[in-house]
Amino acid sequence: MLTANKLMPQGRGLAPVLLKRAATIELDWDVRQKSRFDATDSQGRQIGVFLPRGTAVRGGDVLVAEDGSLVRVIAAPQPVLRITHCTAHGTPFDLTRAAYHLGNRHVPIELKPDHLKIEPDHVLADMLRSMHLIVVAVEEAFEPEGGAYGSHEHSHGGGHSHDHDHGHAHGSSKGPKPLVLAPELLDDHSHDDHDHGHSH
Repeated sequence: MLTANKLMPQGRGLAPVLLKRAATIELDWDVRQKSRFDATDSQGRQIGVFLPRGTAVRGGDVLVAEDGSLVRVIAAPQPVLRITHCTAHGTPFDLTRAAYHLGNRHVPIELKPDHLKIEPDHVLADMLRSMHLIVVAVEEAFEPEGGAYGSHEHSHGGGHSHDHDHGHAHGSSKGPKPLVLAPELLDDHSHDDHDHGHSH
C-alpha cells in the first residue's frame, strides 16, 4: 500500500499539466472529512491517507504519495438535500433563516448563493418544508463549510486573507462611516430627489 501524508489544497502551486496527468480518487464527504482512510485511485493503487488530525480533504485537493506521485481528489456525488426558497411564497432571505436554524443544530451545510445542501435527514427536511422552503433529494458533490476556525477552508482557497481592496468605494475617503439606522439624517445622501419605490 502506498502512503500519502501531504495535501496540497486545490493543487495550488502545481502546473496544470501535472494536475491533468495526476491519478484521481473519487470520495464522498463521509470519507473526505476523515484525516485517515484507505482508498483506491484511478490507476488501481491502494493508498493509505494519513493527514494531520482535523484535516478535511476537499474536491480539487491533491494528495502527494510517498513516491512523489500526485493524486487529485474528486468530490463524489452522494445523496444530499438541495434546499431553495419558494419563489411564489418566499424570498431568498428564507435561505438565511434556514442556514441559521441548521447551524444551531450543528448540521454540516454547504452554502451557495441560491441554495443550501445538507445530508439526508427527514426530520430536518420536514422542518425546512414547514418554513416554506423547497427540499429536493439529489445526487451531487457535497462540500460543507469547514467552520470559522478550520485550518483548511475551501471557500477562499486556504490561506486567503481579507486584508484586500474590494475595488469599490464606500463613500467618503475620510474613513469608514458608522452604521446609521436613520439614513435620512446623513447629509450626503438625500431621498428627496429620487424615489426608491417604497415609503420611509
